[in-house]
Amino acid sequence: MLLSACGGGDSAIDGAKDIPNRFGNTQNALDDFSSGSTGDSSNARGLKPNQVRVTMELPVNLAPEGEQTRRNLRIVIPDQVRVYRTNTSAQTFDDVRYSTEKGTDGHFILTFDNGVPVGPDVIIEARYGTATMTALAADADRDVKVNPFSHYLVTEVLWRRYSTNDFQTVLACVDNASCLNKYVWGTLADQVHDFEIDIPENANVTQATSTLANRADFASYVADMADYALLGQASSDRISASAADYNSVFLGLELGQTFRESNVAGAGQWGVRMAQVERLTEDNRAFLYPALTLTSFDAFNLNITSLATDIPYDRQTQIHGFFERNNSGIPEQLFFERGTETWERNSHSSAPGAATLTTETPARLLAGRALYQTITKRNSSLINGWTRNPYYLDAFTSEPVNDQSGPDRVLTNYFTGGKAIALEDDNGKLKRRNTLENHYLSAFELHLQRAEAFQISDMAGQAYNVAYLSTRFADGAPATFETGHGRWAFGSANDQTLNGTANVDQFTLARNASGGVATPDTSNDTWNLINRRSRLSSGDIYMGRLGLFRNEIDERTNFNDPNFGIPDMGLGAATPNQDLMAFNLNDGTLGSGLLVAGKTLTDGALTEGTYRLQGAIVGVTQEENRLYHVNNAQLTLANSSASFEGTTMMVNHLIEDNEVVAPEELPMQFNGSFTTTLEGGISITSAGEYEMRGFYTAAGNQVFLVISDDTGPEMKTGLLLATLVEESSAP
Repeated sequence: MLLSACGGGDSAIDGAKDIPNRFGNTQNALDDFSSGSTGDSSNARGLKPNQVRVTMELPVNLAPEGEQTRRNLRIVIPDQVRVYRTNTSAQTFDDVRYSTEKGTDGHFILTFDNGVPVGPDVIIEARYGTATMTALAADADRDVKVNPFSHYLVTEVLWRRYSTNDFQTVLACVDNASCLNKYVWGTLADQVHDFEIDIPENANVTQATSTLANRADFASYVADMADYALLGQASSDRISASAADYNSVFLGLELGQTFRESNVAGAGQWGVRMAQVERLTEDNRAFLYPALTLTSFDAFNLNITSLATDIPYDRQTQIHGFFERNNSGIPEQLFFERGTETWERNSHSSAPGAATLTTETPARLLAGRALYQTITKRNSSLINGWTRNPYYLDAFTSEPVNDQSGPDRVLTNYFTGGKAIALEDDNGKLKRRNTLENHYLSAFELHLQRAEAFQISDMAGQAYNVAYLSTRFADGAPATFETGHGRWAFGSANDQTLNGTANVDQFTLARNASGGVATPDTSNDTWNLINRRSRLSSGDIYMGRLGLFRNEIDERTNFNDPNFGIPDMGLGAATPNQDLMAFNLNDGTLGSGLLVAGKTLTDGALTEGTYRLQGAIVGVTQEENRLYHVNNAQLTLANSSASFEGTTMMVNHLIEDNEVVAPEELPMQFNGSFTTTLEGGISITSAGEYEMRGFYTAAGNQVFLVISDDTGPEMKTGLLLATLVEESSAP
């Protein structure tokens, strides 16, 4: 299945024509930073369809005179280039028919007699001095970078991870004209170069690849993509077509390091990113709504799927450093809030790539995804360039009502890192300068299908189970993180508004001199809804976009706009059948975060089995702040027993050292028990450590949980998404 992504607006895919071609006019990404492209540069201009260009990049230690480029590498012209076929034993077979020439810039150009390879068995090897590295010939943009990133891919996947049977499986796909999964290799070979990971200057080849092996996000991405390539071709006897547009709710919870402000350079930084509607004109004539468009056509055993996302977002951060205050001579913990007014609105959009929509029920959407660079403060004295690392997408999709409707929800959580980089305008080209931030985030995307003529009155008298995660930042005080779960009940409807009352159990995590402080509490609050019109080129419609408010449907001074204003608690959306809602919280009381609500049930039944568990957990100790991204974890629920096993990526902020450690992989497991209610509630407890509370949906195969641990010395809380992978066999 093929997938492409870009843009936003009436339909997210409409923006594709507006995104610049990523194959720019430069050979060195250091010299021309551009939005609408990924971090890797390309120099495929002038190549014939059966040609690739070879660019070699080495650590500084191995090529001190080379041309400087991104990621602390140096570009060189290799002394020798050869091409061979290989296997899992790292044997070489010189049976690839190709010729070699040099371009006008001195770089090697390889011409393949039988076309550019698409599988992983053809290797390009380059040597410079004593350094030899490899790359797959199957690079999607045909500008083959031979560097530590490509070398890790070859040595780790082909020569260590794959068995002989695995290798035969992927080669069988390459030889099968109907197996579109072969194009995973071109995506993977290209996307490893979009990662913004600096290689140590003094590294040799082995040390450089070890640096990448120790980066949990990079190693996990490569491993997931290698497993993804093993999937067989999904076949189908049906002929169907579907297209659906979705309202998107997005939350990125981040922990990173900032170098922007000289007095606290190197401090840790918490952050939160929240989807927003972007007003494109002052007179409210045009808007960009956070959106996804999913289109699928299935015929003759081939399935073509296109996916497009474009999500405008606002950002809030809090600096947490250990420095002297006013040259006091005594360092102490300092806290500085940087609210949404500090940050220009940004965009979280993904680049085209291959994807698979599995044939299981419910189906999962799988892909390797690259995120576009963006530029903010273009006309200021400090131009900001934002890079984002690729990620592996494993999204839950609900079972469509029919072949033409598409799923009513696409739910996922993933990890991505990146940088903010100072840019210098040099005659229209934006050159990379110093790093302003390193950031790492656990991102939630909940895409809920748009509805035609959505009516909020249908929800009158209904009740919903809720779960949420929120953050609160302030000057002079530590960050506060809060999770909650409970019940939200609605009264009667009044035109397009609906009054509601929420009763929730809360868990608040903050910090004092001794470390984390966990405070349980309860709340009875007013949460009202308003049905918001959306302004599209076809006219104004109610399409499932909602406003969440306590007192003000529009908190702007002297405004009271129910459709295009800013409600005082947040913005969100609902599925067409109204059984699931999600909101980006932006509230003075709860804070900024993500709220999910599922309709209460009368005779609910959780489907027992194995669930894929994804999510974000915050940890606080006396010396450290930690962000855990739950990655590749399984939650098994059967016969009242619960078992959790998997890994997390941990980002660690060492407070007094003013150091933030890049993501490391840590195991996470526990055994416990679970109970459910007919109304859709679920509780999971383990032996005196983790507690999880939340709800399951009407289909019984999606679970939203808040997790807490107040046993110490590390206090934790977070939000988790569990979606069914395999149903338990009947006893």
